[in-house]
Amino acid sequence: MVPSSTVQGRAFSWRFLAPLYVGSALNPVNSSLIATALVPIARGVGVPIGRTATLVTALYLASAVAQPTAGKAGEVFGPRRVLLAGIAAVGAGGLLGGIAQNLLTLLVSRVLIGIGTSCAYPTAMLLIRRRARAAGMEQPPGGVLGGLQIAGVATASLGLPVGGLLVGVLGWRAVFLVNIPIALVALATTLAWVEADGPLDGLRRSEVVARLDVPGIAGFAAAMLALLVFLFELPTVHWWILAVSIALWIADIAWELRVDSPFIDVRLLAARPALTNAYVLFGLVMLCQYVVLYGVTQWVEAVRGYGESAAGLLLLPMTLVSGIVIALISRKNRVRGPVIAAALTTLAGSVGVLLLDADVWIGVVAVLTVVFGAATGFAVAGYQTALYTHAPPEHLGTAAGLLRTFGYVGSIASSAITGLVFRHEVTDHGVRLIAWIMIGVSLGLTVLTLADRTLRSR
Repeated sequence: MVPSSTVQGRAFSWRFLAPLYVGSALNPVNSSLIATALVPIARGVGVPIGRTATLVTALYLASAVAQPTAGKAGEVFGPRRVLLAGIAAVGAGGLLGGIAQNLLTLLVSRVLIGIGTSCAYPTAMLLIRRRARAAGMEQPPGGVLGGLQIAGVATASLGLPVGGLLVGVLGWRAVFLVNIPIALVALATTLAWVEADGPLDGLRRSEVVARLDVPGIAGFAAAMLALLVFLFELPTVHWWILAVSIALWIADIAWELRVDSPFIDVRLLAARPALTNAYVLFGLVMLCQYVVLYGVTQWVEAVRGYGESAAGLLLLPMTLVSGIVIALISRKNRVRGPVIAAALTTLAGSVGVLLLDADVWIGVVAVLTVVFGAATGFAVAGYQTALYTHAPPEHLGTAAGLLRTFGYVGSIASSAITGLVFRHEVTDHGVRLIAWIMIGVSLGLTVLTLADRTLRSR
């Protein structure tokens, strides 16, 4: 009899996992990669610096909608097909951005990159589940999901130092063109090492529309975009945009309750509170992480006088520590312990932000990034295991994409908070106000996590 460890090793070889991990890392890295290129881009295409911030917004908006959409498409057409289409979109977006002569072309490029990179994580979850079932396993080895978690979330802070290096050596176009060789490697390895999907059995257009729930996707996209635009416009409050978003959400939910194959299964979310709670709590953790990633970085540059590259290097411990924590925790496939640790660590780190002022030892920032790196590691390990445990297998792609969407909502909310607090000037008083906001959020996170008895592994 072949030992189970040997079966697992054959099923989840490095060849199968490599393209999934590479593809899943592209979205978080691209989300922060462009940060150090905004000023050179403004000079290069002749626009005010403020307008280049739309390049950040474009990828966030595209990704927030595309993640669950790609998951749903993977469930209908096959995950490998959707992954290959996403890789092609990443390459096209990188090429278009590399030759762009104006801001509009760059925006189209970022949308393509956002849509393309969003295909990787939900399809990877589907491919891993398919491989686990073929090997006779109820769940894949914890290390497999842990590697996907590291690639999919923990790499976000890598974009800042890597972007600074690329811009400094090769110019701003390099932050777009770098996607081309990576996409080619991902394309070749996926074609060679990931098994093909089954036949589509001649699906007619009406069947595709029904199984994808195209009206549901359109309603979700419209409601989510309106909500994100409202958040991005803060501190200017446009109540009418929020009202439009609420109306669209109500209409979309009403539609989803009527159809046989809903894009977002509202009844499922109501029947499985563990899944719904995982989304909300994960979004709160990501809110605090991204406040540190962007808000504290602004304070380091504006108040302490550090350059972009040095500020990016201060954030490297966040990536390293979160990766280590994920690798250690994910092997056990636990949920409740890691999510409680994530809440308490986030609270401790938020209190620590109160220490920041113009005279504090800069090493305190590095210590805080270690704390938040650990919090991210605990959260990602716990909530992804909860997702895999509680999501129905036939809806795993959409469920995985929704987890990422909630993470993006948290990151966009963090951008709104830092924009509101630092709207006139980045100061010590502002960073302490941010700390109190984070403490309030993390207190709520801790109370909700401790009170939640549904978030458990089977």
